[in-house]
Amino acid sequence: MIYVENEQGIFDEVLHGDLDFESDRWPSISESAKDLVRRMLVRDPKKRLTAHVVMCHPCIQIDGTAPNKPLDSAVLSRLKHFSAMNKLKKMALRVIAESLSEEEIAGLKEMCKMIDTDNNGQITFEELTAGLKRVGANLKESEIYDLMQAADVDNSGTIDYGEFVAATLHLNKIEREDHLFAAFSYFDKDGSGYITQDELQQACKEFGIEDVRLEDIIGEVDQDNDGRIDYNEFVTMMQKEHVAANGAGKKRPRK
Repeated sequence: MIYVENEQGIFDEVLHGDLDFESDRWPSISESAKDLVRRMLVRDPKKRLTAHVVMCHPCIQIDGTAPNKPLDSAVLSRLKHFSAMNKLKKMALRVIAESLSEEEIAGLKEMCKMIDTDNNGQITFEELTAGLKRVGANLKESEIYDLMQAADVDNSGTIDYGEFVAATLHLNKIEREDHLFAAFSYFDKDGSGYITQDELQQACKEFGIEDVRLEDIIGEVDQDNDGRIDYNEFVTMMQKEHVAANGAGKKRPRK
């Protein structure tokens, strides 16, 4: 395939270009991975692989021929990232995850099913330990327990599919204005433009979260120290690690 820099050239290559597996990097890629890429790029959508078939391909499966590092990155790194978030951000990601389409979370749900070996919709500590071991993670039992507790937002003792998706969701999903505002509105029950302590307490109850210091959660996000969280403060919390790279998100006026 010829590398092009203009938009029309890219379109032409997509429509008519040939795949080149002989150039740099491709010779070191497994034949299984090449087969998957080749079949994913079939131009006829009726003959192209569906997302489900892609996830079942030997290259993707944990016991397949491809390296397991991508799975390690998607599961372990994101679980670690999630564990460092505060309770409000974890709940907000759960709200966003539940609003996504099946197509958007299909890959994550398939990953969850790979770990949930008894297919009951709940990942136990034992299943998480075995799953992380299969993808090459070298963690102490105490470290896995910490990850388990972090992802188990409702403290049920297991990680359900919704919690898993929220914990491993790619963070570019939270950069979308509609996702951010929908999540904020979930907590802002009365539509006042602020998340109050009472509203946060109600949300915690809905998520089954107990024994939390609401004032500490609010204090961590409340930049103007008025005892409540406005939309701009909420956005700052959600995009905290992305502002430097991507610029500050758009600010929606207070209601």
